Amino acid sequence: MDEKLSASVIKVFIDLYQKGLIYRGVRMVNWDPSAKTAVSDEEVNYKEVQSKLYYVRYKIKDTSDFVTIATTRPETILGDTAVCVHPEDERFTKLHGKKIMVPLINREVPLIIDEYVDREFGTGALKITPAHDINDYELGQKHNLPSIDIFNDNGTLSEAAELFIGKDRFEVRKLIVAQLEKEGHIVKIEDYVNKVGFSERTDAVIEPKLSMQWFLKMAEIVKPALENVISDTITFHPPKFKNIYKHWMENVRDWNISRQLWWGHQIPAYYLPNSNDFVVADNIEKAVELAKQKTGNNNLSANDLRQDDDVLDTWFSSWLWPISVFDGINNPDNEDIKYYYPTNDLVTGHDIIFFWVARMIMAGYEYRNDFPFKNVYFTGMVRDSQGRKMSKQLGNSPDPLELIKEYGADGVRVGMLLCSPAGGDLLFDNKLPEQGRNFGNKIWNASRLVFQWQPEASIQQPEHAKIAIEWFENKLSHTMENLNKQLDDYRISEALMTVYKFFWDEFSSWYLELVKPAYQQPIDKITYDKTVDFLDQLLRMLHPFMPFITEEIWQSIADRKEGESISYASLPTIEKIDNELLVAFENKKEVISSIRKIKKEKNIPQREEIQLIVKLNDQNYNSGLDPVIQKLAGVKEIEFTQEKVEGAINFIVSAVEYYVPLGNLVNKEEEIQKLEGELKYTIGFLNSVMKKLGNERFVKSAPANVVELEQKKKAEAETKISALEAQLKALK
Repeated sequence: MDEKLSASVIKVFIDLYQKGLIYRGVRMVNWDPSAKTAVSDEEVNYKEVQSKLYYVRYKIKDTSDFVTIATTRPETILGDTAVCVHPEDERFTKLHGKKIMVPLINREVPLIIDEYVDREFGTGALKITPAHDINDYELGQKHNLPSIDIFNDNGTLSEAAELFIGKDRFEVRKLIVAQLEKEGHIVKIEDYVNKVGFSERTDAVIEPKLSMQWFLKMAEIVKPALENVISDTITFHPPKFKNIYKHWMENVRDWNISRQLWWGHQIPAYYLPNSNDFVVADNIEKAVELAKQKTGNNNLSANDLRQDDDVLDTWFSSWLWPISVFDGINNPDNEDIKYYYPTNDLVTGHDIIFFWVARMIMAGYEYRNDFPFKNVYFTGMVRDSQGRKMSKQLGNSPDPLELIKEYGADGVRVGMLLCSPAGGDLLFDNKLPEQGRNFGNKIWNASRLVFQWQPEASIQQPEHAKIAIEWFENKLSHTMENLNKQLDDYRISEALMTVYKFFWDEFSSWYLELVKPAYQQPIDKITYDKTVDFLDQLLRMLHPFMPFITEEIWQSIADRKEGESISYASLPTIEKIDNELLVAFENKKEVISSIRKIKKEKNIPQREEIQLIVKLNDQNYNSGLDPVIQKLAGVKEIEFTQEKVEGAINFIVSAVEYYVPLGNLVNKEEEIQKLEGELKYTIGFLNSVMKKLGNERFVKSAPANVVELEQKKKAEAETKISALEAQLKALK
């Protein structure tokens, strides 16, 4: 174990003890009978389980009457020290001040009254077992009840139970119910669903248990850690976790910092001979000196003292991490801690917001009087297809090395990020890294395509290439604007999706298709150089998400100096954005998509050149971008008209009408036959809808949204019939 870290942990323990913040005492803890150690509240997972609710009769002393209680844990009856009822519950008024006999062991216990009791639950009478229930413990403290610990550390019954000694608690549950039934104490048994705590370490059912432990007082130490998160001095991303943090910090209990484990930082408390009294010191030599002073016995030696067997909770060392990693506890003024503390960002899972994040903030203000980090970015939890948290214990974690072997490191990173918004859980599926791998292939193939082109300075730059470059420059700046905002807001998944779509859709599907030279033909040098520059900038945008493939391609774009890396390259700068150009280009993309759709529907090869006629109304029409339509939609020429064009297929984009004359491009008879078949089907569909709407009973009894849906079907069918009839009329 690191000596500097150990020294830091021990030094902090002693400091907090001397400040009166650490104490040793018997308190109710979460006990893991399998690991035989206390665990914190945050290490308990609560699950809904199918249980039984047992109604048990307790005899009232010196009478033949009984009071009935309801419990899910009949085995704890052996530790009962009272029965409690609500003071205003008239059913039990006559029992006030009476004594009750605990079944099977005939222990005499008082009937107490307290407003804590829920009169509506069970029978309204509550058994009180202070040693094995936190609420019962608090009632026991309030009413000065004794606590009888009936469980050994391993979950078997102790001598104090009087019955079933040495048997496991769950075996005893069956045995005691049988015995209670035999002696006439069971009134009834009902099925009951309740929440039960399970240990995160071993998945054993947690046993609330009184135990001698070491605790850190939290009331004061949490104050600056809470105030500075609420005021956004420390900012949580996403901000929803601030409320969760606030609730926990405002209701925090003293931190049980001791564990009954074999491994960890041993608590630096040394017990005096034949005594529970102790001294706290960072080594045995100092402990001996303190023991001599405390006892006045100068003959004491190291052999006379015994160090506490418990070790510190692992988070008691982890909470010092931002400080101890720079030796800031042992050497608080060293140059490293002054330079690196505080830092900017912490990235972590939201499941350890209390284990680690809150406690690091507490330690930061306690020992540096400053926050440890300015921002906390909470990642989503990766879960399996059943929604379970991935863990070694469940064996539901895929082997990351196998995933990387199959999909590549970049593919796995992208797959996780694409579907993992900040703080949101992610159900793992192999399709995710597969999607990341496919994106990597897209980047590689697009880059290879560009590198295959042969630039020639003598070739004049085509008009469509000039337009493509101007548009993409503006699109790049617009995308960088969005990307910067998303990164500033820690929306990492959205940021990746922005770059993902920009590369796949805008660069590969539109820009490269627009500037691509004819098959086996050279490309003009101006366009080629600009395209390589665009690729360079795109790789920089992608690098934080896909470091390996981007570095590899970036190194091959140009001759790099030794040690030069894309990791040090700046992101693209934002230039002035021509929003009108971006809107106009989107308009042309929609026109191109409409033409491609017509060609597909009419079985016209996409490479087949067609004529496009634009009907000019009062709308503004940007003819300067027409070369884009001609290049990408296979349009030979674009004409303009003021009249409707007969015998052509039309579509509308942004209130402008476009016509595609089919001429001899399609088989007229086949097209008529196809349209007539579609018209016949649509008329039949409309008739079935009209039949439903004509049924008065259906219209009155069906839900409004169902009737509305049928009316929508009617309107859509009528519109389609009108369009089909118009097309048939034009063809005939």
